[in-house]
Amino acid sequence: QAQVVESGGGSVQAGGSLKLSCVASARIFRNTVNRWFRQLPGQEREFVAAITWNGDTDYARGMRRRFTISADNAKNTMFLEMNRLKPEDTGVYYCNIDGQYWGQGTQVTVSS
Repeated sequence: QAQVVESGGGSVQAGGSLKLSCVASARIFRNTVNRWFRQLPGQEREFVAAITWNGDTDYARGMRRRFTISADNAKNTMFLEMNRLKPEDTGVYYCNIDGQYWGQGTQVTVSS
């Protein structure tokens, strides 16, 4: 059974940082393109960043300046490091593996 589990969310003040982690089952993590999405209050889920098995990355417009996606393939783990957080970054952050498998999400709350 495929498993995808996010962690690392929490509450921070504006300007702070968080690093999210996503651990997936080994059988679904290999040779894939993996992504982070987020769902802000009252909005549709939106793409944040992607990383290929080879380490190539892509970001939604404006995300690259403050967010960094990375992965440790040996540990079937993907990360999203978020810096200079803003209250408008508040929402639930989801990990997506290979375009198919979703985690349960992790809440990020940024206070002003």
